Amino acid sequence: MSQNKTRPTESSVEAFLNTVEDETKLKDSFVILELMKKITGEKPVLWGNSLIGFGEVHYKYASGREGDWFHVGFSPRKQNLTIYIMPGFKRYDELMQKLGKYKTGKSCLYIKKLADVDMDILTELITQSAEHTKSLYN
Repeated sequence: MSQNKTRPTESSVEAFLNTVEDETKLKDSFVILELMKKITGEKPVLWGNSLIGFGEVHYKYASGREGDWFHVGFSPRKQNLTIYIMPGFKRYDELMQKLGKYKTGKSCLYIKKLADVDMDILTELITQSAEHTKSLYN
């Protein structure tokens, strides 16, 4: 059985964030860090070399594939701030309509800067996602 290549590390989340060169992205990253700490009550953990996760779940799919991942997380990527909404976005249509300027992937929310989105809506989206993921896997 293959395992995830991206795993929790002992590396410093703050040291990693301080390598972000774009000043706006750096500031926004620390805002998201504090927001996710408050929402989850969890300590941030650097997964691999660029993902910051909160909480941990063990999942197992019907296919037999299983692994460990975080409830919610983010990464300050070169192009965007990427926020990981593990259940995806279908269940959050109403919130997504009110969020502001963003793009999505399967479970990734791409934001250029926090000023582009409604922070109350983003907070609710992250809160609901974390609660849903916990209810599925814990």
